[in-house]
Amino acid sequence: MSSLPVHGNSMTIKTYEPLTLMDFSDPDCILDWQPINDGVMGGQSQSVPQIVDGSLVFTGTISLANNGGFASIRARQQHHDLSGYDSVLLRVKGDGRTYQLRLYTDACYQGKRIAYATPFQTTNDSWVELRLHFSQLQATFRGQKLSGPAFDPASIAELGFMLVDKRAGAFQLQVAWVKAI
Repeated sequence: MSSLPVHGNSMTIKTYEPLTLMDFSDPDCILDWQPINDGVMGGQSQSVPQIVDGSLVFTGTISLANNGGFASIRARQQHHDLSGYDSVLLRVKGDGRTYQLRLYTDACYQGKRIAYATPFQTTNDSWVELRLHFSQLQATFRGQKLSGPAFDPASIAELGFMLVDKRAGAFQLQVAWVKAI
């Protein structure tokens, strides 16, 4: 961490170095990831997380059968305190579809964890870096937007990615790394 003086004022603003949350250089980190697809409610979408050439690859097929239409992966037991940060920076390569970054805290609704989600657009077959501000996160539970509780960056428990665009077909998202900034 470094400090920057504010000109004309004795106040100091603290700035934090970027914090790497995930870099996927260890192939065994795949053990932290699990798919959670619309099969939990009767759908037929499928997905699988893999580590390929040092990147997380989230791939599968969205099916609209049986009111389905989403696929997700989630890394459990992250336990990050990001209270000194305001954003997540992702390096991703996609297929032109819109995905969601999903962060989970200890906040619950009906006894289950709430997701704090924000969409991000990928560019077909090109690596891009995307900054997603915590202020963009929307509390959600099973597809329904909630009015609260507020996102608490000090208690990140899980991190995930979701595709929920209700568009049938194959998909692929590659993630090189995830950082807090």
